[in-house]
Amino acid sequence: MNYRFGAFLVAVFSVLWVTAAGAVDYVETPSLAAEVAAGNLPPVAQRLPQTPRVIDLKEMGREVGKPGGAIHMLMGSPKDIRMMTVYGYARFVTYNNQYRLVPDILKSFDVQEGRIFTFHLRPGHKWSDGHPFTAEDIRFTWEDVMNNKDLSPYGLPREMLVDGKPPIFTVIDPETVRFEWAAPNPDFLPALAGARPLYLAMPAHYLKQFHAKFQDPAKLNKMVADEQVRSWTNLFIRMARQYRPENPDLPTLEPWMNTSTMPTDRFVFKRNPYFHRVDTAGHQLPYADQVIITTASGDLIPAKTGTGEVDLQARYLRFDNYTFLKQAEERSGYDVLLWKNGGGSAVALLPNLNVSDPVWRKLFRDARFRRALSLAVNRDEINQAVFFGLASPSANTVLPESPFYTDQLRTTWSTFDLAKANKLLDEIGLTKRGPDGIRLLPDGRKIEIVVETAGESTLQTDVLQLITDYWKKIGVKLFIKTSQRDMLRSRAMAGTAMMTVWSGVDNALCTPDMNPAEFVPTSESQLQWPQWGLYFEANGSKGEKPDLPSAEELMKEYAAWRHATTPEGRDAAWQKILKINSEEVFTIGTVNATMQPVVVSRRLHNVPKQGVYSFDPGAYFGIYMPDTFWFSAK
Repeated sequence: MNYRFGAFLVAVFSVLWVTAAGAVDYVETPSLAAEVAAGNLPPVAQRLPQTPRVIDLKEMGREVGKPGGAIHMLMGSPKDIRMMTVYGYARFVTYNNQYRLVPDILKSFDVQEGRIFTFHLRPGHKWSDGHPFTAEDIRFTWEDVMNNKDLSPYGLPREMLVDGKPPIFTVIDPETVRFEWAAPNPDFLPALAGARPLYLAMPAHYLKQFHAKFQDPAKLNKMVADEQVRSWTNLFIRMARQYRPENPDLPTLEPWMNTSTMPTDRFVFKRNPYFHRVDTAGHQLPYADQVIITTASGDLIPAKTGTGEVDLQARYLRFDNYTFLKQAEERSGYDVLLWKNGGGSAVALLPNLNVSDPVWRKLFRDARFRRALSLAVNRDEINQAVFFGLASPSANTVLPESPFYTDQLRTTWSTFDLAKANKLLDEIGLTKRGPDGIRLLPDGRKIEIVVETAGESTLQTDVLQLITDYWKKIGVKLFIKTSQRDMLRSRAMAGTAMMTVWSGVDNALCTPDMNPAEFVPTSESQLQWPQWGLYFEANGSKGEKPDLPSAEELMKEYAAWRHATTPEGRDAAWQKILKINSEEVFTIGTVNATMQPVVVSRRLHNVPKQGVYSFDPGAYFGIYMPDTFWFSAK
């Protein structure tokens, strides 16, 4: 099947802006007018691609804005300037508000058989320094960076390999390239749309000066010495870092470009005069001329936010800051919004199916035991007592924003039912109890479950305290053991931790195009089956092969998803994976859809009142296009 995207946008652009004389009627950005008049910058029509990406704000329920102003934000350290890359969210392809993949930097893309990807660039697109962005930038990145053993000693990124093999790369013309694998590669496009994206294009015209293949050795050695780095590869990596844009000279395709040199505690990002997006009134985006990031201690950021020092802030704010922030709204001239977190369960219990104790291993692998424990959790009470009733009682599954969501996924084995829980435990044969009412294992030991926590969140311990009381009513005793993150993971991997507490799946906004790996034994970091995950990661050389029929079925469906050539095939595999997880209760969720405070200046417009706060997919603010946020005078 052949999929073609982008033609509609191009058609809309043509209808809207081609005048009778055949010229495009753009509006020059006021802050750049002086530079254009002085001849330092070309006019806006010459800075934009021939077919820019048109953002129809009215269709999105927002306003056409006015250029100007600076968005102030706070970050906890200089490394956090990577959030500008996250928020800016300029990618080859991006997720739209429905979490569908659409072209962004690309004019369009074609996908054939799920394995042949043809990318069409926007004619006339330029880097932030005005140099043309062409297929040469992609060729340079692929051949001279990704496939250079000095710069990429660990080989190609995982998303560039299918069955361990790379694609065939072809430059078709200056504005068209193709990546072709022998089998489908469903991870490729989502990786390009990620909050931390797979980069396929670097500014070759700038970076070649730091590359041994293109630079005179004497000059390169002098630059290495001047920068006080060990080798040309260290120099190149420092100068080429795109995700954390510390080099102000590095050309970018993002809406704002860093102009500050390290070390500093104040970063000024200025508008990219060659950015490829426009609104329907002919304004080049972004609206805001600058984004100014000031670093401060993370512990102080809520207080500084409350005094009105920011225009837009969510990072370093927690739900328990909400009351304080709300009280300062009128005084500081902002609004506190509550966005829904995009992950799964805020607190999830993970029974270790690879625990080393044979009695506990057999019990944890009995779905009836996991179901009983889940049924004995009063999620409504947890929601009221810990989350002020603002969350949603749920299993550890997808959110309603996902096309896979059903009420059945949310409620299966996750409604409070002590009678049913007790009946399941009796069915297993756990009918004997000690004098204190605690049930006994087949070998006579009490059913005492030690739940290990990393000790990083009082939220987890608050929820565990409530669950302790619920489980006691079904004859199960819960002990809380505080550890450290690394120790907790090591104990789970070794099989000495019988159960851990963590957050649920990172991405509960799943679509058919997204990888279902979080719901399948694919990583040793999945504490409910770390040895099975290690087996997958190590291609069978380490860990344990899944030997539970339901886990084997998950692996079968995961393979079906990876090899599907159509969205329908991926959709079917996803639905089966979610159903298995729902029925088998591999993780015990509590509540999801918890709230993230988002502080917005009352002068800053087009920030959605309701949103989903998620790193990937969504890039936090990125999916809502901060380049369209604009300031009013009051």
